[in-house]
Amino acid sequence: MTATLADVAARAQVSPATVSRVLNGNYPVAAATRERVLRAVDELDYVLNGPASSLAAATSDLVGILVNDIADPFFGIMASAAQAAIGEERGAREKLSVICNTGGSPERELTYLTLLQRQRAAAVILTGGALEDPAHAAAVGAKLARLADAGTRIVLCGRPPLPGDSVRATLAFDNRGGGRRLTDHILGLGHRRIGYVAGPPERTTTRHRLEGHRAALDAAGLDLDHLVVHGSYDRRSGYDAALELLRREPELTAVVAANDTVALGACAALRDRGFSVPEDVSVAGFVDLPFSADAVPALTTVRLPLSEAGARAGRLALGLEGVPPGGIATVHGELMVRASTGPARPR
Repeated sequence: MTATLADVAARAQVSPATVSRVLNGNYPVAAATRERVLRAVDELDYVLNGPASSLAAATSDLVGILVNDIADPFFGIMASAAQAAIGEERGAREKLSVICNTGGSPERELTYLTLLQRQRAAAVILTGGALEDPAHAAAVGAKLARLADAGTRIVLCGRPPLPGDSVRATLAFDNRGGGRRLTDHILGLGHRRIGYVAGPPERTTTRHRLEGHRAALDAAGLDLDHLVVHGSYDRRSGYDAALELLRREPELTAVVAANDTVALGACAALRDRGFSVPEDVSVAGFVDLPFSADAVPALTTVRLPLSEAGARAGRLALGLEGVPPGGIATVHGELMVRASTGPARPR
């Protein structure tokens, strides 16, 4: 028997109007209430009521692209490339792509997936790192499985595969390998007092890049965990973290940052403290955002092919490209050595 809106309301112990507000996202609802409604939706496998519910295996012309922050170039470049690839397909298979900006909220991510499920989306593309939370990962996995069972194509772009994943295409960035190559480069320049500015600890991207950094240090016989500072993926975080690293290690000679925006914040802090980059302290980033080559000095970084990966995700979403063997393709980064890194010099 097909579940109705009233069934969901009864299970969640709220009014049907509240269920509608949660699913449509058109009115503020308390977080605890939203979670209760979404849990009821999952338990009852509620998707659509009325005539549309009979189209269980049908899909619409809608493609959803989930991003953490559309203002962040990391997500914007991938989403733009995916949308462009989807828009190139004309005729009977033409699709409407919609950007879903979660703001990094796990609750909002699940809400968007629920809304896309109700709309029988033709495809869903999830971009960027995942939240390091088993309960949320299980909830996302269950939601994606339901979408896939209904005929929706699922593509993960720049996001690691979920445990037991077998129904979707994954384009996973080699963040560990890129992180190791970057730190190997810094070590090769003679640096041994190396600070690391990591991203938020709850994100897979943060952990994988930091693991690559630590692997390079371990191979060199160095333990520099006391020189790791976590923060947001923004300029202010890089600025504050660089000051903290200098407090912990006044003889610091290099800073490796989890992304380019953070790295530029670190450069600003070093300049404000009278240090030259790279003469006094070398600085490196990650991703190779468009501004990185034009920074002064130009930023050494690991280039992730964001546009290429986004375009490929768009083609996979439309079924224009075959799913990679085993469902997973590793996307490798390229070390871009520029003027922000140089030989270590005693101070």
